[in-house]
Amino acid sequence: MNKLLSFFAVLILGAAIGYLVSEKISFDGAEGVTTSSEESIIDYWVAPMDPNYRRDAPGKSPMGMDLVPVYKEKHNASDGGGNDAVRLSPAVINNLGVRTATVKTGGFQSIIESVGFIDYDESKITHVHLRAEGWIEGLYVNSVGERVKKGDKLFDVYSPELVNAQGDYIAALQTGRAKIVDASRDRLAALGLPTTVIKEIERTRKAKQKITYLAPQDGIVSALNIADGMHVTARTTTVSLADLSTVWLVVDVFETQVSQIEEGLTAEVRLSYQPDQLWEGRIAYIYPQIDEKTRTLKVRLVFDNPSELLKPNMYADVRLFGNAKPDALSIPREALIQTGSSERVILALDGGRFQPVEVKSGIESGDRVEILDGLREGEKIVTSAQFLIDSEASFTASTMRMLGDREIEAQP
Repeated sequence: MNKLLSFFAVLILGAAIGYLVSEKISFDGAEGVTTSSEESIIDYWVAPMDPNYRRDAPGKSPMGMDLVPVYKEKHNASDGGGNDAVRLSPAVINNLGVRTATVKTGGFQSIIESVGFIDYDESKITHVHLRAEGWIEGLYVNSVGERVKKGDKLFDVYSPELVNAQGDYIAALQTGRAKIVDASRDRLAALGLPTTVIKEIERTRKAKQKITYLAPQDGIVSALNIADGMHVTARTTTVSLADLSTVWLVVDVFETQVSQIEEGLTAEVRLSYQPDQLWEGRIAYIYPQIDEKTRTLKVRLVFDNPSELLKPNMYADVRLFGNAKPDALSIPREALIQTGSSERVILALDGGRFQPVEVKSGIESGDRVEILDGLREGEKIVTSAQFLIDSEASFTASTMRMLGDREIEAQP
């Protein structure tokens, strides 16, 4: 009986203490003291060096380090937060090496970095063809790359058609009839006989069995398609001569960058064999067609090459400078998170809070990218560890959406 009375006495005493404690908390709350329900709530504990290692209680990470808390956060529209914001403790921020940068407005010039190759100036290439079939009887140039001067001998040709045409011209000269002479002379010119050879025939009244073809310009032999004794026709490109006093630089520009280029824009060029030398030029021509395989557009730069330092088929590193924008919003390129369907950055808010924000990017310039929509000047964005924070924010938002759906379904 005494034990039963003691038990009821303890119950009455506990109830009295509970009532007094509850009254104390209510009173303190009325005086502005923060209660436990208003404090930040720890969501889970995470390893400082491995954000994927999570626990529901404090402890040690696999590396022996103390786990750090990640807090749940209440957000509202007034503080710029959202359901997809996440809060990290200072220890996690420090261990992840989170760095931030400020969104800036200022002069912005697009820079397209690409590669190109040196090519012959096609306006200074000459192809030597015969206009009558025949046989090569002598060859004075022996290999591609050989340098020739205008008027140098290239090769000798024996052509029965040319020999017959010369005989007709000699016969016309003997008649003395001007119309027949003019017609025969025009025929020799149409067959490609040089004027000097025609005058020599007129003077000697003898047909030449072999016709010597001369170099029509200074340059190097860029193609040699004949050999001694070879039969050639009008379709044969016997020799090609290229003048290297000027060269073309053909540059590939990606399809997405085409809108940033126009004729007259400046460019800087460097070659690997002379990395300390810089060539400056301008876009002289933009080709009208996209390459269907590489999805690039070719642009042409022209360079004077008096010392022939620029040689055909050399590769070059090229920087094309677009038109400058005076007041463009830009961020470091490393801060932009690009996915297949969207682009976003991580905003750094007050109190260790971070929030993903969708943006629309524009052109790139070096290590910065233009922002067309989604940010304001002066806002801070994350430039390192943003992918981990973005993953955490996405996980938090997905969890809150699932909980929200359950609460909606539970309502009557």
